Amino acid sequence: MSEYKFNYEDTEYVLSANNCSELINDEEKPVKGITVDSILNMLNEADDVDFDIEYYQEACPECLAGVKEKQKFFGFLEYHFYILTKNGEYVISDISKEYKGLSFNKLSRQGKVDDSYIVSIIICEKCQDYIIQIENCVI
Repeated sequence: MSEYKFNYEDTEYVLSANNCSELINDEEKPVKGITVDSILNMLNEADDVDFDIEYYQEACPECLAGVKEKQKFFGFLEYHFYILTKNGEYVISDISKEYKGLSFNKLSRQGKVDDSYIVSIIICEKCQDYIIQIENCVI
């Protein structure tokens, strides 16, 4: 089982399959064969992963941190990257070392890819529960 670790403001975050509450694959055109472990492996192989804080009006459904205190906004760490597919199967991500010097257009002209997706990783800053959301990009 894979895990990915990083530090943000003096706190170590550990992402694994155990604290991933949901992998939301695109409803209309899901990526075949993609798993939490494969996403974590992509993060581990990347050079420059940089999570940023984002605020939402809804609390983390797992821990509900801040609800009792009647907070209006709730902090989550987010990171986004792209994956490219061919016939619905994962081919490469834009954070892969092999992607350097490439683009969707170059790979598409070579017949290696035919679609792209944005992958969003959203982590509760309090309990470290997270979701992975994969959405098809309109090209």
